[in-house]
Amino acid sequence: MTHCNFYIQGQWVEALEPAAPHAVLNPANEQVVGDVVMGGKADADRTVLAARAAFDAYSQTPLAYRVGMLQKLQAVFERRYTEMAQAISTEMGAPWDLAYDSQAECGPGHIKATLEAARDYPFEAPSGQGLLVSEPVGVCVLITPWNWPMNQVVAKLAPALLTGCTVVLKPSEFAPLSARLVAEYVDEAGYPPGVFNMLFGEGPLVGTALCAHPEVDMVSFTGSTGAGVSVAKAAADTVKRVVQELGGKSPNIIFADSDVDQAVARGVKRCFNNTGQSCNAPTRMLVERSVYAQAVTAAVAAGATVKVIQPSAKGEGIGPLAMRRQFDTVQRYIALGIEGGARLVLGGTGRPEGFDTGYFVKPTIFADVSNDMAIARQEIFGPVLCLIPFDAEEDAIRIANDTPYGLAGYLSTNDKARARRVALRLRAGNISVNASGNEYGNPFGGYKQSGNGREWGRFGLQEFLEYKIINGL
Repeated sequence: MTHCNFYIQGQWVEALEPAAPHAVLNPANEQVVGDVVMGGKADADRTVLAARAAFDAYSQTPLAYRVGMLQKLQAVFERRYTEMAQAISTEMGAPWDLAYDSQAECGPGHIKATLEAARDYPFEAPSGQGLLVSEPVGVCVLITPWNWPMNQVVAKLAPALLTGCTVVLKPSEFAPLSARLVAEYVDEAGYPPGVFNMLFGEGPLVGTALCAHPEVDMVSFTGSTGAGVSVAKAAADTVKRVVQELGGKSPNIIFADSDVDQAVARGVKRCFNNTGQSCNAPTRMLVERSVYAQAVTAAVAAGATVKVIQPSAKGEGIGPLAMRRQFDTVQRYIALGIEGGARLVLGGTGRPEGFDTGYFVKPTIFADVSNDMAIARQEIFGPVLCLIPFDAEEDAIRIANDTPYGLAGYLSTNDKARARRVALRLRAGNISVNASGNEYGNPFGGYKQSGNGREWGRFGLQEFLEYKIINGL
């Protein structure tokens, strides 16, 4: 049983005005494994003021000092790496190999990328007759979700700390075990009190209070588009910087000139990875009509090989969804797909055979989906794939861009000219051609209702900096 309380000004503290504690459930067996203190407005206020009190001194520390501190944090993370993988697997149901090889690895991965980006970043540079100086933006609120907890926490935390900002982290109460470890790691690394602070609380209460606080200079938010709208509104009155990475409904275009079976199998695997709980998952598979029937057969064959496994199990497979709310949402969308006329070719409602408890769902594939159906429009956040036929290149681009989102896009073709042509037309921030993957040093973020700003590497540093021109120096 893990008790997750607040870390403020270098100390573990309880809430000033605690709400009912949030029970932490293992999503594989629905058993309570801990509780989370949920705070109120007074807790938000004292956490922000702790960060504000620490900012003047920390922001003036030499870059070499901040680099050294981040290296210490990396060393703690690497030494206690297995603890982090275990926490992630327990709190959100990631199977062990995924939790260890991918989820936990995002922590040191983003720290290394931040350190590399800072190595030659022009924090001071001549500009005409003056000096262009990059300075920390100030007190930063980091609001993070539960689905890739270390990716989203450390992608924000590492550049914030390196640039000289002070931080208030409000992680999801559904991923508190990993967040508590982050606070322990920061404490063990020896950061000065108030540089890093953490509290839990409901978004409409604590999240809104943090975003609206006049002593906060920036909010970096990752979560749903609806919540992102609320964050932006709360921050607007104080004209603070808001960076958002929001939802997605990413297209995966498969042209007839590709290795269709291989491209389809790859797309199924990517869609179902992390039990479909990824904002950039390729959930809409657009297939050229001449090979559409072949693609449906290949998708069913690939989906049938996806194992549903316990989080403690090793090997490839998908675990449970992270919570009851998500389980109910995915079940509702699968039912909507059936009722809406899509052809169910794999999976369906209910738990997989052999799983009587836990938030396990069947890997599900729909064929003959129209892009105006709910399952093609809405972010389901589960292992649900939609297959949509298209007739020509222009048709594929039109369907791909016919979405309020613009986080990622995928395409498979053996025609390099077409790959470039289509990739340049897709309105999304991250495009993968023929199974290429992103790297920590590349920008991550989206167009339209998938958010604004970019994270990772050099681009993550820039989000936490203000730019000052000093003329005459």
